[in-house]
Amino acid sequence: MVELLDVPPGAIASVVTYLEMTERPRPRPGPVMMGLHLVPMSDPDPERYRALFRAIGAPWLWFSRLQLDDASLRARLTAPGVALYAVQERKVDVGLLELDFSAQDEVEISFFGLAPHCTGRGAGSWLMAQALALAWAKKPRRVWLHTCSLDHPRALAFYQKHGFRPYARKVEIAPDPRLTGLLPPDAAPHVPVIGETA
Repeated sequence: MVELLDVPPGAIASVVTYLEMTERPRPRPGPVMMGLHLVPMSDPDPERYRALFRAIGAPWLWFSRLQLDDASLRARLTAPGVALYAVQERKVDVGLLELDFSAQDEVEISFFGLAPHCTGRGAGSWLMAQALALAWAKKPRRVWLHTCSLDHPRALAFYQKHGFRPYARKVEIAPDPRLTGLLPPDAAPHVPVIGETA
């Protein structure tokens, strides 16, 4: 039996897939990304972080961190166990990597992304190699992350290619960030807006 859930006007829905790996993968040859550098963001400026978060995530309706005020965002990004990095190209932020080591024996790759102009040239595989090296250096029991059906259409296959296995799925319904003002109305044109601006 198929169950259809109504998504109210003004909301978006996505299927969230959780993936994990429980063994450190063998190193695999990957692209050498000349000009890209992983730079720790030890004391992140909220506006810098939001600008990077939007540049990477607006096409995919990333909005969770945009809901936080400066104090809450800074507290989250500097919380014990959180490691935050910017990917830079010619000293310009073009990517984001956030690792959460706060849970015992596991590491979450909380955010992983690159600006649209960086995709399709091996930068994602380069960044994943960096992420896995940092995560497995702590010898966790598992490394995990999640993606959703609003994300890049190749995201799920990309994570599986790098050794992650799906283990759970959920449906998420949230206010459409284009209608709440967190993202511009023309973000993610592949996802229809149903509802009216506030």
